[in-house]
Amino acid sequence: MLRNFAFGFGFDIHPLVEGRKLKIGGVEIPSSVGPLGHSDGDALLHALTDAMLSASGFPDIGTLFPDNDPAYKDIDSTLLLEKTLSLLKEKGYRVYQVDLTLILDKPKISPYYEKIKANLSGLLNLPMGKIGLKARTSEGLLFPPEKPAIIAFSLVVLEENF
Repeated sequence: MLRNFAFGFGFDIHPLVEGRKLKIGGVEIPSSVGPLGHSDGDALLHALTDAMLSASGFPDIGTLFPDNDPAYKDIDSTLLLEKTLSLLKEKGYRVYQVDLTLILDKPKISPYYEKIKANLSGLLNLPMGKIGLKARTSEGLLFPPEKPAIIAFSLVVLEENF
């Protein structure tokens, strides 16, 4: 059986500030800081959504869900992901595999890997074995302690006409 695949890459970055919740992959992580953003600022879901849009030929996340639209103010990023999955389905795509990398100095998220992967598995209707998740610190090279931030990268493989 011949299979058609499409690949997409996504990236997101947010400064971390006091008074915001930290959500990663749709999972709330205990933290004194959270991402500054128009939506909930879930950098992992934003990078994932952008990669899916790219692979399927849609405009980027900022074009489809603009930060100057009040409808998206503080929106849960899982809703943006779900809207994107609907667009993919209409176009004949489904998610086949994802590989995700975070750069975040604090807090450590390794204790939450399985919870994040399980949440993504449910959102994407994908076995956990098809979800790669890694986190790294910047070793102080990217984010000074007084300016924390989070960066997320995503590689997505879509299957076409499954």
